[in-house]
Amino acid sequence: MAWMSHGRDNMSLVNNLLKNGVIRSTEVVSAMKQVDRGNYSSDGPYVDAPMGIGCGQTISAPHMHGMCLEALKDHLKPGNRALDIGSGSGIMSAYMALMVGQHGKVVGLDHWDQLVNKSLDNIRRDGKQKLIDNGQLVLLVGDGRQGYPSEGPYDAIHVGAAAPSVPRDLVDQLAAGGRMIIPVGGTFEGQTLEQIDKLEDGSLRKHTITGVRYVPLCGK
Repeated sequence: MAWMSHGRDNMSLVNNLLKNGVIRSTEVVSAMKQVDRGNYSSDGPYVDAPMGIGCGQTISAPHMHGMCLEALKDHLKPGNRALDIGSGSGIMSAYMALMVGQHGKVVGLDHWDQLVNKSLDNIRRDGKQKLIDNGQLVLLVGDGRQGYPSEGPYDAIHVGAAAPSVPRDLVDQLAAGGRMIIPVGGTFEGQTLEQIDKLEDGSLRKHTITGVRYVPLCGK
């Protein structure tokens, strides 16, 4: 079970997520093993629960990161482009950047400049500065509800905070054949994790994955 996936360190945490069936694919397992959660959260980093990171924001529980990566893995192939809204600690952006590889690109966007600065420090501490230096990963301050159109369209969009409804700007920036994972609902209540697929003809197919509890999506 996801809530029983705590570890003593990053390796045991990821192995427990794998053992409990939260993650399954080699791509997701590899990315999560390469990024040490202890460099992104100082408070109980290997506990399978969300933790505060400042500015009233949280780093999602490891099982939620794993679940979202599994849902997006076929859209985080080498060379793909991805957008991480509410990038917070930077950990999800780092996972995604590793999955899209050196010829892909991930844009991480957060409302709080303090968190963006901290996420850049986290990336360096984790030994992943090369992701920034080679342009594979960009972390910026911005209004997540508006996305970042200049680097789109995106094959994958991950939203790490709950919106009352799916922002139209994010739908517009999703590439044909792309997928968005986004929590939708009120402030902490009645939220669901939604999978939005944009078909080749531009129409949308929606699927509810599970009930969730995320902090609200903020804007500048």
